[in-house]
Amino acid sequence: MGKGFYISKPLGFVLFGLGAGAVLTIFALSVVYAQEKRKNEVNARDGTRIVTTAAPHRTSAPSNEAWDKYRLPDALLPEYYNVTLWPRLVPDEQGMYIFTGKSGVVFTCVKETNLILIHSNELNFTLTSEMHHAKLTGLGGTSAPAILKTWFQTQTQFMVIQLKGKLQVGKSYWLYTEFRGELSDNLGGFYRSEYTENDVKKVVATTQMQPTAARNAFPCFDEPSMKAVFHLTLLHPPGTVALSNGMELDNQEVLQTRFEPTEKMSTYLLAFVVSEFTNIRSPPEANILIRIWGRREAIESCQGDYALNVTFPILKYLENYYNTTYPLSKSDQIALPDFAAGAMENWGLVTYRELSLFYDPKVSSNEDKEWVVTVITHELAHMWFGNLVTMRWWNDLWLNEGFASYVSYLAADYVEPTWNIKDLMVQQQVQRAFGVDALVSSHPLSSREDEVITPDQIDQLFDTITYSKGAAILRMLSEFLTESIFANGLHNYLHEYAYSNTVYTDLWKKLQEVNSSIQLPASINQIMNGWILQMGFPVVTIDTRTGSITQQHFLIHPEAVVDKPSDYNYEWFVPITWMKSGSNMGQHWLLTKTASYEPMKTDTDWLLANLNVTGYYRVNYDPQNWERLLTQLNSDHSVIPVLNRGQIIDDAFNLVRAEIINITLALRTTKYLYEEKEYIPWESAIRNLEYFFLMFDRTEVYGPLQVCLLHIILVQLINFIRFKIPPNLKVTVYCNAIAAGGVEEWDFGWQMFKNSTIAAEAEKLLYGLSCTKEPWLLNRYLEYSIDPNLIRKQDVTYAIVYIAGNVIGQPLVWDFIRANWEHITKDFDDGSFFFGRLIKGITKKFSTEFELQQLQRFKEDIAASSFSFGMQAIERAIEQTKANIKWISENKAQVMNWLIEQSD
Repeated sequence: MGKGFYISKPLGFVLFGLGAGAVLTIFALSVVYAQEKRKNEVNARDGTRIVTTAAPHRTSAPSNEAWDKYRLPDALLPEYYNVTLWPRLVPDEQGMYIFTGKSGVVFTCVKETNLILIHSNELNFTLTSEMHHAKLTGLGGTSAPAILKTWFQTQTQFMVIQLKGKLQVGKSYWLYTEFRGELSDNLGGFYRSEYTENDVKKVVATTQMQPTAARNAFPCFDEPSMKAVFHLTLLHPPGTVALSNGMELDNQEVLQTRFEPTEKMSTYLLAFVVSEFTNIRSPPEANILIRIWGRREAIESCQGDYALNVTFPILKYLENYYNTTYPLSKSDQIALPDFAAGAMENWGLVTYRELSLFYDPKVSSNEDKEWVVTVITHELAHMWFGNLVTMRWWNDLWLNEGFASYVSYLAADYVEPTWNIKDLMVQQQVQRAFGVDALVSSHPLSSREDEVITPDQIDQLFDTITYSKGAAILRMLSEFLTESIFANGLHNYLHEYAYSNTVYTDLWKKLQEVNSSIQLPASINQIMNGWILQMGFPVVTIDTRTGSITQQHFLIHPEAVVDKPSDYNYEWFVPITWMKSGSNMGQHWLLTKTASYEPMKTDTDWLLANLNVTGYYRVNYDPQNWERLLTQLNSDHSVIPVLNRGQIIDDAFNLVRAEIINITLALRTTKYLYEEKEYIPWESAIRNLEYFFLMFDRTEVYGPLQVCLLHIILVQLINFIRFKIPPNLKVTVYCNAIAAGGVEEWDFGWQMFKNSTIAAEAEKLLYGLSCTKEPWLLNRYLEYSIDPNLIRKQDVTYAIVYIAGNVIGQPLVWDFIRANWEHITKDFDDGSFFFGRLIKGITKKFSTEFELQQLQRFKEDIAASSFSFGMQAIERAIEQTKANIKWISENKAQVMNWLIEQSD
């Protein structure tokens, strides 16, 4: 942020870790410590006869039968569901929490068939009098064929219903089932979350259906294109409230809450919650009912006020941006104590982690506040793009998530205009995507539908490429089309495809139709194909001596072998915006691998490309232009836009890692920082220099590196600490205090963590506890991390990665993960993000041949086991480790010499 900014964990840690803040913070925490020193999981059963489907029919080998394929046949289309569910919030005699339910779905036959496949997973069904798992009835005078047999195909998660006759095309049928399932704590499907209020354990029944877990709550046609209307009723105990996508209609004792029918929508957007939560709401005169739900203590202490205050203006902004009215009558947002993702865009009932919805100005930092508003804007952006219009299949997930990620910054900038939050998208999305997309283990944004079939394959799409590269590509498209044309095309897209499904090219068509003023070198589809259908991105090299421009596939490890062929030969249509000695020179398209552009030829002016980093590419120059840019930075850096000052630093350090420029050139881009007052260039420098700490903290380079950075930082320290240290730097306070203390201080911090009722405070303590220098405390913390009674499952990855960031903790974590891999993959998997965060966080320091061998052996071991999920993350770690080894061997001596020169 330009003027009002927050201090990130890496920046805060470096500032205080290298500075003199530790003594004061230890003293402050010791005073608090002294003052403080003075003063079975379960499920219910009823008497219904239940038959467990413990021995489903299986095929012994792959077959061509419909039930052995993961995709639904195209013979049936659902119209609406009637679902009644009763979650038990107390355990039964066996110590289980369960839910019971009954569900009916009306579907239409569009192709003649004698087979019904409907998704069902981990549900036990009540048998009918004919000893089948479901009952079929014809509607509108149609007679249904009798059921021949039913069974469950567990691998493909289908209930299979074979009929004695065929369903008639154009006729509608009613399929009815009764069932029960476990209300487990696995953070998926219909699950339970727990918290303590006034020393009493409370249980919440809640949901997370995306991408393929609606089938765990009731039998359904669980694919995005199988949109239907849902009529839902929840049974729940007195003293609790029930929420769902639609508005509540009525309730009774034992409370039975019916909900208005949903709009026509996909199963993954369905949500329902039973809890003792309370809410704050918008005033009666508001045309949209907005409610913020959460634990009573959190709501009554005003932690939901900020979310309530920003939701209405966000919705109004999005209505104006899309030029489309908000499709629903209400917007419920609920903060859950246990939630795997950051949030989920269920239509009309958005679910969040507490950290993503609650903000307490007394405890939460500016970073926490920024996180809350960008998560809310991301989820509300989905109410139109993703919910009203939905991708046909998961291979186009990037369009849903990338678009919401992009628009979240526009909406957040509207509600917090002084933050310059749109600028942060470059570091938080564009450069984040660069880090993953520069590996040969990356993948294209979109793939063929038949390449994404199984639930595991779908889960792996929820990654940095989908979210961050998707956002970066759409931002680039919006910039070269102009925001007004982009928004106009969106409106037409939403209007034409409302309540239906699309593929990404449908959006390109609508954008092409409204573009009559911007001259492009090719159609939008042709331009975007290279960015969408092949992995990676280019580095554009401009030689100001000749005016030549070239592009090449940028790889962080240049010797890595790209074994994925591309129809586009790893070339792109590149929109180059540029300036010459401070004058904006407009846009030039690079359409081939090599081209020449005379206006870029100069021997006196400095040239800067990719203005404000609107393009998804890195930039390199000839040595003379690099020198002219460095001269400008050191004489008057304000002439160069602030985003490009951050870009120059980030591009330079990454060009070094790709062996394109010399490392001393990259280090020289930081020398002007003595005069830099803006956040973005500093954050860019700190993030890149953090890589130096990761690579050198076990070598003789570490001492001179500390001295050099300390000299730069102390010049600026006085400016930074003029801002309130608490709460923005509270994480640094905790970290330094616990690092300098022993078991007593650690236990005190642990009790603070356990007693914290504010998610932002708990997260800071979770990090601070990882800073201890005692190996036995770190080992104990690791054991705590996989005990759900001590640390919530949603926080497991964060705790382990924080410990791995400690130079003492890193080898302990690596041993711990390998020893407990089966347990972790079995009990703590919440999709691709889980393994991506975990493996990257543990292995980011790996830089020796021995560590590489360990990692390769680990890959071989898990490939041979039955718990092999997460292989993609491990392959990326191996590639990154190889790049780290090469980088150190080529740059260690140069860095050491440069640092010594700077200290003379």
